[in-house]
Amino acid sequence: MPQQPVLEVHGLRKEFPGVLALDGVDFRLFPGEVHALMGENGAGKSTLIKVLTGVYASDGGQVLLSGRPVRIAGPLQAQQAGISTVYQEVNLCPNLSVAENILIGREPRRRGLIHWAELRRRAARSVAALDLDIDVTTPLADHSIAVQQLVAIARAVDVSAKVLVLDEPTSSLDRDEVARLFAVMRRLRDHGVAILFVSHFLDQIYEICDRMTILRNGRLEGEYLTRDLSQMQLVSRMIGAELEGLESLSGTARKQPAALRGGAPFLRADALARRGAVEPYDLAIQPGEVVGLAGLLGSGRTEAARLLFGADQADGGTVRIEGRETALRNPRTAIGHGIAFCSENRKTEGLVGELTVRENIVLALQAARGWTKPLGRTAQDELAIRWIRALDIRPDNPEALVRNLSGGNQQKVLLARWLITDPKLLILDEPTRGIDIGAKAEIQKLVAKLAEDGMAVLFISAELEEVLRLSHKVGVLRDHRMVAQLRNDGELTPERIMTTIASGAQR
Repeated sequence: MPQQPVLEVHGLRKEFPGVLALDGVDFRLFPGEVHALMGENGAGKSTLIKVLTGVYASDGGQVLLSGRPVRIAGPLQAQQAGISTVYQEVNLCPNLSVAENILIGREPRRRGLIHWAELRRRAARSVAALDLDIDVTTPLADHSIAVQQLVAIARAVDVSAKVLVLDEPTSSLDRDEVARLFAVMRRLRDHGVAILFVSHFLDQIYEICDRMTILRNGRLEGEYLTRDLSQMQLVSRMIGAELEGLESLSGTARKQPAALRGGAPFLRADALARRGAVEPYDLAIQPGEVVGLAGLLGSGRTEAARLLFGADQADGGTVRIEGRETALRNPRTAIGHGIAFCSENRKTEGLVGELTVRENIVLALQAARGWTKPLGRTAQDELAIRWIRALDIRPDNPEALVRNLSGGNQQKVLLARWLITDPKLLILDEPTRGIDIGAKAEIQKLVAKLAEDGMAVLFISAELEEVLRLSHKVGVLRDHRMVAQLRNDGELTPERIMTTIASGAQR
């Protein structure tokens, strides 16, 4: 490994109102390596990336590129300096062609007009250099999210990137798509590009990364060769304690509570359906029961859940709540019957970034009361402080803007909002997506505790181990159909669920 880092940080500091996000952080990135940036949500990973890419200005410290001090004033300057970023949500133009996306803003011109033939030739060379077989004349929208990620990488490399930042690029990819992405990353690494990789999938970190830097509470915990640190040691350094949380849930969370021994369901759906979204399905959820929904992306898991909250209108079937047939015409009706729903898209369908933690927490309760009966400020403060403490939301400042919180803490705020309404059925759609293992353990423990206390839970996750860890039974969806419901009796395995998904039939 070269002695001279391509990117180096000394004593970096960044502060937001009420939050010290980075506190004297040091960091090194060498040419020709894949380097993982690790830490819990709130550790400072996203802030560090945004400072390095010019989104935020630092409040202290020094950044060096190839040994020379620089001050990156914005994303364009970062790109010109050779630092390119590909985010979890592809930031390209789906209505344009692949070629136009790769060279947008840098189109070759002749006599002031775009030289289309040269643009397509250059784009074709860019994708060929990454060993990708893509027709660059086709619209970007015609391609999968995985291919769009690769196009974003091709664009980043085409601007002569020395440093490529990949922020959660695999969160929406399946196993084969991840393998394809990793092949491209290895090719870039072998050509001397320094890659900073952020992911919450530990197996992926150990498969692709050479070194790692761990942050904790805005400070540097340490820098390690990946081969020198076991996964358990990594987690321990991330959260500052030995991790027993997830393991302790296995076998205890899914014990059959007394309420499930012949009790009546809180909610029963019979032949519930919505044309084009999900085919007729039956589902019963009892008090104290965790029902998991498993299936590939696009299988209909979210669509099935939205019908139970009135977020989408069913055009077939019936729903009975506590034995009475009920028309769930809209979310307010569902809330009135004790149903809460945490969307998978917490930023666009859940939280209001411009509001404070307090204001976000009381939002659902205020909606249920009606806007003619506003909650007093004293009551708001008491409720917010109570749930901030109960869920360990960090920072513990109810007046902090929720957009400044980490992903895991934003998820806790969303959970607090619904738990404050004292629901009888809590629907959780991907509640741990994109958050670190420490926050994931806390949320899973909370789900298990809520079920023990008698709450019914519908739990949706792409991670089969997580579904099995928590659920008493698992509904399996494929191609918008509920193909099986499997009792989690201790012998149910991820492999059996995958076989059910693949075959479309219970085995």
